[in-house]
Amino acid sequence: MKDLKIDRAEVFVVGPETERYTWAEGMSEQYMANIILKLTTAGGLEGVAGAAMITSHSFDRAAGETLRWVLPDVIGASPGDREAVWHRMRTLGTPQVPQAQSLVDIALWDIAAKAAGLPLYQMLGGARDKILSYASTPLLPSNDAYIDYCAERQREGFKAVKFHCWCNPTLDLPMCEAVHKRFAGTNLDLMLDVEQRYDRRAALSVGRRLGELDFGWFEAPLVDTDIEGYRLLKRTTTVPIIAAGNTWLDLQMIEQAIRLEAWSAVRVDATICGGITPIRKVMGLAEAAGMNVEVQCWGYTLTQVANLHVMLAFRNCTYFEQPAPYPAFEYGSLDVIRTDKDGYVHAPPGPGLGIRVDWEAVRKATILNFEVRG
Repeated sequence: MKDLKIDRAEVFVVGPETERYTWAEGMSEQYMANIILKLTTAGGLEGVAGAAMITSHSFDRAAGETLRWVLPDVIGASPGDREAVWHRMRTLGTPQVPQAQSLVDIALWDIAAKAAGLPLYQMLGGARDKILSYASTPLLPSNDAYIDYCAERQREGFKAVKFHCWCNPTLDLPMCEAVHKRFAGTNLDLMLDVEQRYDRRAALSVGRRLGELDFGWFEAPLVDTDIEGYRLLKRTTTVPIIAAGNTWLDLQMIEQAIRLEAWSAVRVDATICGGITPIRKVMGLAEAAGMNVEVQCWGYTLTQVANLHVMLAFRNCTYFEQPAPYPAFEYGSLDVIRTDKDGYVHAPPGPGLGIRVDWEAVRKATILNFEVRG
């Protein structure tokens, strides 16, 4: 197994000039860096992972810089050691950007699945090979724009849409009511995400109305750490309540929120919570509590595909999150993930993650690049 030892790691912080979006009133257009890690074994097998860093005003290099001091301890490890590697990174004394640990873990899983000749979702359990998706909007300019967006997505085959919006209840709720009125009876599932920007009073008022409108869920009404506020919402509204899934990440934290009945479903992202290794544990923890994990995957194709493999490996997830319009999220990938005419996304056919990277495009837009060798 000496050929599977990691002997080289290369990091690319990619800042492509794609269309930029925003998700709240007063938010500037967001720069989305794609942090790509490529691990290479002594035998030449490559594992790849990507995570998005989304920031205002400029591209964020933080996850790439964190990997400078993480990767020397990965050199010499084997993909068969990924549990040990994850535990070692989890207990490093210095706080780290969580995407860095996630990238290492996902790239190791990619190698392990390639070495086994299996798509990653099959190596993880293979519960299914397709899943329904929902179209995830950027902020749009008007109620009519949201109605038009939903109509276009429905024509394409989508069965569900999640709104990113102004995050101002005086604007958000009338938009939800207008879209609901237009699509009532068409079996289009609707969800609302307000990016942790409401206070408890606004969240209660909007949440109660969303329950009357039979929305699929109400996402991120409060900051993730306001567990008591989430408990209050869940007790006093009928709409399913889920968190943002960006800060309440560790297994012990998630177990606490489940035990306190703060959420209707868990929400995490493999590229933020530490990788495939911990998200597998989260899926099992939620399943034991009779709960779904509505995995998020807003980001470039490599972010989407890591989370897609998890959703296909387990049954307790309802939808794949499909950012749309597509093009801005597909930069740097030769293979992409798109929803079919029946509303499903399908497993990539190849071993590992099953996504081929367009390395020429990646290098063209790279703003930070370095290599670590054994």
